[in-house]
Amino acid sequence: MAVIRAEPDGYDMAKIQLMGRQAAGHGFLRAAVQARGENPVHAFTGTKRAAEGFKAIVAKIDPTATVEWIHTEHLHRVADVGVLFLADATVATHAKVRQRVGLTAFSFCGVTHTTASQGAMDEIAGLLREPVAPWDALICTSTSVAETVRRIHEAETDYLRWRLGPDVRIQGPQLPLIPLGVHCDDFVFSEATRTAARTALALDADEVACLFTGRLVFHAKAHPHAMFRGLQLAAQRSGKRLALILSGWFPNADIEAAFRDGARDFAPDVRLIVIDGRQPVGREHSWAAADLFISLSDSIQETFGLTPIEAMAAALPVVVTDWDGYKDTVRDGVDGFRVRTWAPDAGAGVALARAHENQTLNYDSYCWAATAATAVDIGQVAEAVATLAADSDLRRRMGEAGRARARAIYDWSVVFRQHQELWADLNARRRAAAADPALQDHLQRMPRASSARLDPFHAFGHYPTELLTPQTRLALAPGVTRVDLAAVLEHALFSGLAFPVSKAQDVFGALESAGPATLTETATRLNANLALTTRAAALLLKAGVVEVAASQ
Repeated sequence: MAVIRAEPDGYDMAKIQLMGRQAAGHGFLRAAVQARGENPVHAFTGTKRAAEGFKAIVAKIDPTATVEWIHTEHLHRVADVGVLFLADATVATHAKVRQRVGLTAFSFCGVTHTTASQGAMDEIAGLLREPVAPWDALICTSTSVAETVRRIHEAETDYLRWRLGPDVRIQGPQLPLIPLGVHCDDFVFSEATRTAARTALALDADEVACLFTGRLVFHAKAHPHAMFRGLQLAAQRSGKRLALILSGWFPNADIEAAFRDGARDFAPDVRLIVIDGRQPVGREHSWAAADLFISLSDSIQETFGLTPIEAMAAALPVVVTDWDGYKDTVRDGVDGFRVRTWAPDAGAGVALARAHENQTLNYDSYCWAATAATAVDIGQVAEAVATLAADSDLRRRMGEAGRARARAIYDWSVVFRQHQELWADLNARRRAAAADPALQDHLQRMPRASSARLDPFHAFGHYPTELLTPQTRLALAPGVTRVDLAAVLEHALFSGLAFPVSKAQDVFGALESAGPATLTETATRLNANLALTTRAAALLLKAGVVEVAASQ
């Protein structure tokens, strides 16, 4: 197993603005809870609030599961398990933190979601610059993601060799290809459930219900024009009554109006049904009532595409674009149909990259500009939908093929085993490196902090007139009592300290009982950490209740 970075945002399916990464994260967490055996779920976070939020999500999955909280200050405890799963692509950022406990203390395992944002691309490039090791991993969820990572690393390698010389040592993490998963049993519906769902959505027996589910936003998911036009043409060609179920959520009223107006203007003969896909009942109705699934993704924001897998698990034939992760998951002519796409060749987007870099274009506008230059073959959409609409036996055969594929490859029971096998491999690589005498000198010489995260009393150590060193002697200020101490430390001016006031009280008590002493002597008397004792003593000096004493 692995320690799980426990930021609730990555797993919370109750969020108002629900994203695909939350659905994927929640699915992963369910799999981890189910596979825990007699072990607790190890949660890594720096705040009690996050830990409690994570525990609440785990309790909804399985009330009997226990969660063991590992505070971010206790990195050494992660080593007891061996791997820290991050649930995102921030391996490079977190690798800098690991320097404080050593490169071979434990392994990181990240996973890609979007790779189009500046933050995601910085993290991917950083895998070659930061202290990332071969016993770390960034899971690529599709071959499309793996190729994007390869291209970013190719460019970063060129830069590093230009900057540092052709012989510079460049190494990155493992880049395994492991898909996202679904819990297939969630998408098995009885005939009674299907009948009830179609009744709830007022679908007639002769209506063919086409389902799209996901965020209803045209700039960063799937532009709906090709879907509307394709469905309209399919209705005309097949002579079938088509209904389009949009199951998801709109970010705002303007985008909702654009979708509704688009459906009216470009698919006037297709009945539109809009469902809030964040609500469990509506979500179940949409899956159970549908006859086929359609998702014409055309956004660079996409990487894998979980919803076609969910559709396959629900035994629905799928019509998708030949795009991103859909290329891996959907077999054209077997599970459904993949529709041709076009986009400009390299060089046409330099101005977009530059505008995004200098913030002339924000992320949404950047994605929208790329999407606007990506075309979907509307004729193929119409042909695929018309073929499926006219042939219920074909829908059934493709649906059954998709369901079998989903269970064999994409069920979380299968996917999570791949995570466990990866973690075991990372642990083996790390232990071998830690035991390799040839690496010991190199590992021992690694700095114990990032150059951008230095001790502030070192980075700014030239600011003060004098330094408090272990040999500095302190004494109580003349006439000061514990009443004076309390009056200062309990004042609002001294609230919000980064360490307990009790530490300062302990230092005061040691000087009060034993007289003037060096900071080393005081820490020894208290059996306390010298650095924390020094900070506590500095606070007392700041408060005017102690003073620097003359050396003996």
